[in-house]
Amino acid sequence: MIGKTKDAGWEIGVSKTVPYPLDHVWEYLSGPGLTAWLGDVRLDPVKGAPYETAEGTVGEVRGYREREKIRLTWWPKGWDHESTVQVALRNAGPDKTVVVFHQERLAGPEERAAQREHWQAVMKVVVDGLG
Repeated sequence: MIGKTKDAGWEIGVSKTVPYPLDHVWEYLSGPGLTAWLGDVRLDPVKGAPYETAEGTVGEVRGYREREKIRLTWWPKGWDHESTVQVALRNAGPDKTVVVFHQERLAGPEERAAQREHWQAVMKVVVDGLG
């Protein structure tokens, strides 16, 4: 089935190439833009570090590679399970960067569809914030 993998269950990915250099995109997403994709939170860039957003989402950092990706568990208030979220960056040439939001371990096709809409909306906010 589309969107379901053997290892990660239901998953969704949203990507976009933005007209900004990777350093600029990383500084935004790991700093002031954290609110745009994760929520109102301070994130400690250390594997295993817990976090809780002002909105009630909890989790822990699973991976943090400077200028490359942030991977964490993500358990929003009201959900009965956690999932894994990753934002990754890839250089796409002079002053261009590919931004990818990926979420796995979703409950099923309905949650996957809802999260596709969520990450598409997040991407719009991120692109606006980069400008």
